[in-house]
Amino acid sequence: MVCTKCEAKLDKLITPDVWKAGARNTTKGKDGGRKLGVNMLLEKKKFAFTPYGSKCKKCNKKIADKSFYCNICAYQQGRCNICGIKVSDVSQQKQSNH
Repeated sequence: MVCTKCEAKLDKLITPDVWKAGARNTTKGKDGGRKLGVNMLLEKKKFAFTPYGSKCKKCNKKIADKSFYCNICAYQQGRCNICGIKVSDVSQQKQSNH
């Protein structure tokens, strides 16, 4: 479960789209587009590997580096698993404790 603000972060690709006419990350466009000749996999350094990883705030499972909650806990609480804000009201839902 991801909020709309975090969903916009997830749709950015490192690799260019094959179909250029409707591609979001081509080299031409209003923002200048993607740089040519730059290895973007090596360029991104803010999501460096952490050997211990990060853990879910509720159940302490290992999760991705940029998330606060695992998918199960985020769904049960109705929260965005990346930023942790409330997305939906789950007070009237009957859910099991997994």
